[in-house]
Amino acid sequence: ELREQGDRENLLFTKKKLLEELGENRLPYMTPADADFHQLWKTKYSKLIFRKSDTVPEELHQMVQESFLTLRKHDCFFQDLVRIKGRDFVTPVSRILIGNPGCTYKYLNTRLFTVPWPIEGYDIKYCSPQIHDACKALIRLNDYLHIEAVKALQGQNLFETKESEDTTVIDREQNFATSLTEKGSVSKDQSSCCVPEDDYVSLKNRTSYNVTLLNYMDPLQMLYLKQEPYFGMGNMAVSWHHDENLVERSTVAVYSYSCEGSTMEESNEQKLRGRDPAVWHVGLKVAWDIETPGLAMPLHQGDFYLMLDDLNMTHQHCVLAGFSPRFSSTHRVADCSRGTLEYIFGQCELALQNLQTDSDSMALSLKSLETAVVKQVEEIHNEVEFEWLRQFWFQGKRYLKCTDWWLKPMAKLEEFWRKMETMTSLVLSEVGKEEQIEKQRNETISCFLLVLIERQKLRKEWTARCRSEAAESLPEDQRPECHPFWTDDECSMPLPYDLEEVIANLQNLVQWVE
Repeated sequence: ELREQGDRENLLFTKKKLLEELGENRLPYMTPADADFHQLWKTKYSKLIFRKSDTVPEELHQMVQESFLTLRKHDCFFQDLVRIKGRDFVTPVSRILIGNPGCTYKYLNTRLFTVPWPIEGYDIKYCSPQIHDACKALIRLNDYLHIEAVKALQGQNLFETKESEDTTVIDREQNFATSLTEKGSVSKDQSSCCVPEDDYVSLKNRTSYNVTLLNYMDPLQMLYLKQEPYFGMGNMAVSWHHDENLVERSTVAVYSYSCEGSTMEESNEQKLRGRDPAVWHVGLKVAWDIETPGLAMPLHQGDFYLMLDDLNMTHQHCVLAGFSPRFSSTHRVADCSRGTLEYIFGQCELALQNLQTDSDSMALSLKSLETAVVKQVEEIHNEVEFEWLRQFWFQGKRYLKCTDWWLKPMAKLEEFWRKMETMTSLVLSEVGKEEQIEKQRNETISCFLLVLIERQKLRKEWTARCRSEAAESLPEDQRPECHPFWTDDECSMPLPYDLEEVIANLQNLVQWVE
């Protein structure tokens, strides 16, 4: 996380320098109306695959577009409260994360929790049958885009190994007659044609989407939209960025549904230089390159595109607003190495191995006071509180509009957290005993102190976030909620010790030892 923050700060510094260099000038970019557009696409943006709506089965279009409207009708899209450079902002785009049960997706210091789509083996109670059907439609779309991504990657591999092959890989027509009644996952027979055994696993891992982040925005309802700063592309719904928290070199698939059909579908002021401002576009550029022209690809109702392989790392993309409201479903292979319930429950169980109960007195004690063990337990303690409990309740009651699925696992995490609070108290009690071996005691106090200082800093930061102006601007049911066991006035959990007082005492003890 610290590395991500450092990367973001470096990018902001580079962006500032680049804008200073440009001054009032703008870099060139191309749209399909430009003669050299396809040549630029083929040479500099070849890992962007674009498919028009007529290549997608009509039945799938209907299911997915109805699901968007259903979720919108049930008020399931929410503006996220994100944190950039120490300040909280409300996103102009409203979102909801749908995906594998127990998965999360983190961006801009905000962890989103999936509304689980219906899969076998999970008992998921939705707030209405319509929300169930909407989530079911999105898993169908997910399966379809998985198959298309595998085909596209195979096409790129064939292109790279056969120079005699027609180079219009991006535009070639493919057979999209995959039955929607199939389960949708690609079997080895389907996907491994011309692909070596080792590459099959890689293909699957890079295209097996575990979440989709749904977006909605009506540009005409926005008081202000940022202007695209480098090329003069106009209003942006989403600024230039790399997608975060993804499996390396994984494909991102985006299905776009702009609510067209109004008189604003196409601008009458055509033949203006650049893109039509009435139509939504995805913009791409080579990251921090002022030589290569940018690309602006128009997005119409039902189009989809794929960002293959390392395109998300080598290039940046933005979303350029049109005039009509638009939904999109952005399918990702989220890096869940530290972002699933299975992971965090495993961490809790690891921490609690150091807690034991006396069979006669039922008194609790620690098995080990070794520095490494104490440090590991207290770091897990921080992770549970700041990466899970506070993140979840910071988003208010939003998830209850779709399902109550997360309430039980969060209650279980609270129970683990309480036990870890007890463990912190037990460490404090033990390091205060004079009979402890001095060297080990001093090491334990020093490392313990660092973790507690971090905990105190984060508690203050989260309290401030709950009270920020941005948080207060949200609808009441979406405002950060004090955890049911935290005191209302402090947004902090009742503790068996005063953390500030403990830190001061430990600091004095460390100074005395030194």
